Amino acid sequence: MFFRRNKKIALALLILVNVSAAIRKYDKSDLDGFKEEARQMFQHAYEGYLIHAYPYDELRPLSCDGIDTWGSYSLTLIDALDTLAVIGNYTEFRRVAELLATKVNFDGNINVSVFETNIRIVGGLLSAHLMSHRAGVDLEPGWPCNGPLLRLTEDVAKRLIAAFDTPTGMPYGTVNLRHGVPEGETPITCTAGVGTFIVEFGALSRLTGDPLYEEVAMKAMNALYHHRSNIGLLGNHIDVLTGRWTAQDAGIGAGVDSYYEYLVKGSALFQKPELLRVFIEARTAIDKYLKRDDWHLWVSMHKGQVTLPVFQSLEAYWPGLLSLVGDINSGMRSLHNYHQVWKQYGFTPEFYNIPQGEAGTNRESYPLRPELIESVMYLYRATKDPYLLDVGVDILRSIQHSSKTSCGYATIKDVRDHRREDRMESFFLAETTKYLYLLFDTDNFIHNNGGQGKIINTPWGECTIETGNYIFNTEAHPIDPGALQCCSGQRDMDIKAHVESQLLASLDPEVFSSLRGERLPKRTTRPAQKAKNSAKQFYIPTAPPATSPTVKQKSTTAEFAPKEQQELKVEDSLVVTSTLKPTNQSGHPDGDVSGVGTVELVRRTKKEILDVDTSTPPAISPPPSDARPSFSGNEQKGNSAYQNDRELLDMTTESSAAAEGGFTLPTFVKHFLSSKQFDPQAMLERLRANKRYDLNSTWSIDYQLLYCPAQPFLQRISVIGEFYETLS
Repeated sequence: MFFRRNKKIALALLILVNVSAAIRKYDKSDLDGFKEEARQMFQHAYEGYLIHAYPYDELRPLSCDGIDTWGSYSLTLIDALDTLAVIGNYTEFRRVAELLATKVNFDGNINVSVFETNIRIVGGLLSAHLMSHRAGVDLEPGWPCNGPLLRLTEDVAKRLIAAFDTPTGMPYGTVNLRHGVPEGETPITCTAGVGTFIVEFGALSRLTGDPLYEEVAMKAMNALYHHRSNIGLLGNHIDVLTGRWTAQDAGIGAGVDSYYEYLVKGSALFQKPELLRVFIEARTAIDKYLKRDDWHLWVSMHKGQVTLPVFQSLEAYWPGLLSLVGDINSGMRSLHNYHQVWKQYGFTPEFYNIPQGEAGTNRESYPLRPELIESVMYLYRATKDPYLLDVGVDILRSIQHSSKTSCGYATIKDVRDHRREDRMESFFLAETTKYLYLLFDTDNFIHNNGGQGKIINTPWGECTIETGNYIFNTEAHPIDPGALQCCSGQRDMDIKAHVESQLLASLDPEVFSSLRGERLPKRTTRPAQKAKNSAKQFYIPTAPPATSPTVKQKSTTAEFAPKEQQELKVEDSLVVTSTLKPTNQSGHPDGDVSGVGTVELVRRTKKEILDVDTSTPPAISPPPSDARPSFSGNEQKGNSAYQNDRELLDMTTESSAAAEGGFTLPTFVKHFLSSKQFDPQAMLERLRANKRYDLNSTWSIDYQLLYCPAQPFLQRISVIGEFYETLS
């Protein structure tokens, strides 16, 4: 017995030695060569798209022409933009960024996938906006909390937000970019389509100061957690109106994958320990019911019985995700399984039947997916294991050999014979080529470990960017956490300011104002923009007027209306207008703690109104000096409670004209005024009032003892000895 046991140990050691000897040693010149090959792969596909397919969504690499797929908004150009920055092509990045900022318009009467538009368009534009500083783009005042790409991002997100207006807070799968959720739209959405928003929407909220996006994303994730089965698993598709599961297979692949990914990445990006807690619970159930010999099967979400013993190529993200939570060994074992499938066919098929050891029937294609190389890149950053470089070289060589065409790279229709299909999805440029490049470019700025960064001055104070720790969304668009901190104000000084505001404001608003010293950051909401002018005006905060205003603030709609639409017939009839009458002693609304005051009705003639309105050009009043981004959810959205005089005058003029037999309102205007309009703020308030899906509030408290605020950048690099500076 002893001899046999020693013989087995000796055989295992011999196999280990042979495997180690078979792994190639790579030096810097080898890695540089592979990096250049990956760069040329991207460049060939990118130029093919520009020459043959732009402005269509995607390139057809066999026909060498273009086709619209996901939304008819030059999808590949947006998806590939931040890859240009990653590979160092800043000149082309600046050209495309300007093109998108001035030419792209998302106001189209088209139905789009909420999920795909978010990860590809919202994620791509957000990342490009944050890369603009490194790429040398001329930045507007207030960057990163302001900028044309950020405004474009928010425009898209606003068009998607109507999908979340459901009883559960989980979004529909489709919206019309102009009209919202299409009539008759199915309420059935996949799990990933519900839980893959927190990275993009959370970043957008932190940059703009509008809590709407982050809150709806969190509500959707919380609703999914609430509807988990009694054994802790989630199904594949759910009815967003009722919360009923319509597809009850549980797995980590298609339809579910990025939900688990965003639990981990959302926790890291926004310091939300409750999301990591949810992932840990889910991981426990996954390991118990899905895991078989480092494969992950599909099972019944209620009983845990195996329903589909297959590996899906989309599941190859899992080893990389495990590396982010520190489980390197489990990740490496699963990755080894996936690599064996790749070596069997030269690619990973969409489905691989594990018991039979072959590609699934009618699931033999490989659409240039990035998940395997994504995990390889993450694990190599964590281990520096040269075996992972071998895997990366295998992937690079296979794509170059079988997928390359004269104008791009084609989907593999069947991995068994490498027949090709006439499609190149945008994620090939956004993800696959990017991860390959980053695997071999070990010195890329994305891999910064925090030892260096840049300090920038913003109108709201000093902050540090480009210190590394980038979080990739599920489309490989990197988000810089440091840049989010420039705008979100989630810092110790802001916590102190919040405490002071709660204590002092209740005593005396004037005393509170006098105690706001220089240690408290002076922040405002994003500065207003002038129409038709790329150089936006930045307002310096000024003190509010000492007397109550009698002339209203003009709405944005009125300000940007064509001049001919503002020319109205002047009559002497009276018009009732609203005037703010403060209830506090300080003389302006912002000094009132208990409320915003009352509204007094004033009778004025139309000529008086027009004399005031036309005497000065339209302008937006600067924000009060103490205005700052808030995540309390109680802030007012402008002065929406007060009726605009010009707006009221338009309505009374047209009404009187109609009564006298003159013109009437156009049909579409009547429809607009009579129909119930979608109100994002009202939706947000409804979601806040719905307490069914709130996570356990004590989870955050559980992590307080583990919380350690990061030191300022200058202090950190002083500690590691780069230079020393006396800190007061």
